[in-house]
Amino acid sequence: MAANLKSVTALCTVLAVVILLFRGGAAAVEDETEFHGDYSKLSGIIIPGFASTQLRAWSMLDCPYTPLDFNPLDLVWLDTTKLLSAVNCWFKCMVLDPYNQTDHPECKSRPDSGLSAITELDPGYITGPLSTVWKEWLKWCVEFGIEANAIVAVPYDWRLSPTKLEERDLYFHKLKLTFETALKLRGGPSIVFAHSMGNNVFRYFLEWLRLEIAPKHYLEWLDQHIHAYFAVGAPLLGSVEAIKSTLSGVTFGLPISEVLNWLVINQHMWGTARLLSNSFASSLWLMPFSKNCQGDNTFWTHFSGGAAKKDKRVYHCTDEEYQSNYSGWPTNIINIEIPSTNSRDAYASVTEAVQANMTTMECGLPTLLSFTARELADGSLFKAIKDYDPDSKRMLHQLKKLYHDDPVMNPLTPWERPPIKNVFCIYGAHLKTEVGYYFAPSGKPYPDNWIITDIIYETEGSLVSRSGTVVDGNAGPITGDETVPYHSLSWCKNWLGPKVNITMAPQPEHDGSDVHVELNVEHEHGSDIIANMTKAPRVKYITFYEDSESITGKRTAVWELDKTNHRNIVRSPVLMRELWLQMWHDIQPGAKSKFVTKAKRGPLRDADCYWDYGKACCAWQEYCEYRYSFGDVHLGQSCRLRNTSANMLLQYI
Repeated sequence: MAANLKSVTALCTVLAVVILLFRGGAAAVEDETEFHGDYSKLSGIIIPGFASTQLRAWSMLDCPYTPLDFNPLDLVWLDTTKLLSAVNCWFKCMVLDPYNQTDHPECKSRPDSGLSAITELDPGYITGPLSTVWKEWLKWCVEFGIEANAIVAVPYDWRLSPTKLEERDLYFHKLKLTFETALKLRGGPSIVFAHSMGNNVFRYFLEWLRLEIAPKHYLEWLDQHIHAYFAVGAPLLGSVEAIKSTLSGVTFGLPISEVLNWLVINQHMWGTARLLSNSFASSLWLMPFSKNCQGDNTFWTHFSGGAAKKDKRVYHCTDEEYQSNYSGWPTNIINIEIPSTNSRDAYASVTEAVQANMTTMECGLPTLLSFTARELADGSLFKAIKDYDPDSKRMLHQLKKLYHDDPVMNPLTPWERPPIKNVFCIYGAHLKTEVGYYFAPSGKPYPDNWIITDIIYETEGSLVSRSGTVVDGNAGPITGDETVPYHSLSWCKNWLGPKVNITMAPQPEHDGSDVHVELNVEHEHGSDIIANMTKAPRVKYITFYEDSESITGKRTAVWELDKTNHRNIVRSPVLMRELWLQMWHDIQPGAKSKFVTKAKRGPLRDADCYWDYGKACCAWQEYCEYRYSFGDVHLGQSCRLRNTSANMLLQYI
């Protein structure tokens, strides 16, 4: 709990400084990238990730054999009690029709609204701490004096594809109004914090907005309403866990999610968690795709009168796609055994046509098929197994209708830098991350007809299987964040300019002796840029890649945090400290550089001070002092920031 409070304090400090502490900021002046004005006018817009918004019932559903019925506004996602005790009813309230994304006839659910929708998914004495997202953070924000209208959550139904979000809920219209309301209410632009799939939502919003606003006013609207965009843990080229969920089910990455695997015993009613997951079209939104393939430019198609396209291809790929291995990813993402013709009893949907296509197989032996990211995004995988798996037809329908034929954009295409003045891309790295899978027939009926026989992980310098065997592939020196591979997270390095300043500094407070800097490093677009610096053992670092030369009027930075998990990065106190210092630096009229200095990091909060038992005094004497308050139960609690510590912030200009 102490660790949670510490990290929550740090996060709130960011918004406290940005929104509250600088009420008397410098008078507004014209600047290409900075907002010199009253920072109390800024708003924080939070876009949560996948499965990070509460869903509530909007139906009355009588559940037989249990007193736990569903009534309007009852919690559905996530109510562990009803999931375990009334699983069939709970399933009806969660599942969607895989073809048209409508609700079950007997029950429907809708996303909750406001900050309460993203603070704690399953409130309760036991389940609450396990499902807390922003609850403790919100408590500390109140203690810091943040005004209630300064922080805005924009929850959404994370089960839907982007086009359905707009069609059913007018979500992107409402999001546009949220930015405009924040500007009118508080008088300043907003800072966008998006985590995980929330970044996909924000990207789609920017493209939707391009069609909604007259082209000559589009950039003007962005500059007026959005000061900075912090993309945290963004799956910029997709995540391999998404395709794993389509074949074997998904656990949603929550501590209590293993319960979903228990649903297999109810397969006579609804099937496993796989059936539930594949009813959500949003599962495909996180599908891996190739960096070398682009879709048609929907924006110009709209303004050309929608003329018929001569080329009907879903993707247009460069020569590099066919000359390189694995679509640029570390390895083939899916390797799946197609059953032999002798296995027809377990796969009743196998047709005579399929038998004809398998005449070259060795009798009785399965065939191993491998698929790259491009072959996942264009549907080749689902086409290859459609005669063995009933879900493939549904997935192909979703892929074509809701993604390839999306009227705004094909979301399964590489990102370009958002046209926002200040962009910060932040992610964890150097953790063992899944990058590929081997599937085989399980011998069980659908939906449990596939099992994972092996998993390929990226480790630093090599790819290894679940058993520890080294696997051939494109292994890199850096790995992902346990959920999203490095190849996808680091795509935003392409947004950096031709020259980059690289700084590697320890994550904890430091005196600057272990800070490494390389200035004006040449950066070629499309190629990775890696810090070639020596790290001390057992020390976690944060590596900053910051524009030395950038697009005029734009500022871009990439932050890599060592050993920081995808799901916990938004609670990282180190991340929040750096956000706060960068924002504080930006408002200073005498700032000497575009980015805050990394030369030294001292304590910024009372929680950062501690007792040094070796020296029998508070550590960081320059910043901290011993100051007992009634109720302190140990020496460290009595170590607090000196009253003059605020003046020490001047060193970060």
